Amino acid sequence: MPVLITKDNYEQEIVKSKLPVILDIFATWCGPCQYMMPIVEQLEKELGATHKFAKLNVDESRELAIQYGVTSIPTFIFIKDNQVKGKEVGSISKEDLIKKINTYFK
Repeated sequence: MPVLITKDNYEQEIVKSKLPVILDIFATWCGPCQYMMPIVEQLEKELGATHKFAKLNVDESRELAIQYGVTSIPTFIFIKDNQVKGKEVGSISKEDLIKKINTYFK
């Protein structure tokens, strides 16, 4: 299960992460976000040893979402060494998400 990010664990889970982070910014009421949930969970099972999967609820952590310039959900932020390497907006297929991970974390 991807770790849920809050202002309390943000520094430890994102800023200090040794692994590249795929941050899924979502809302519980968002249909496309619900569509992406099993895909993200499946990818975490497959890639969790080398990548950290995290989720940020836009309704509970609005200030963190604003910090990343999120204007639409779902948004995926790709972070390595506390640097944003890429950002993707909207629901995408598992295959395309894998391609994005491989592109941003070469």
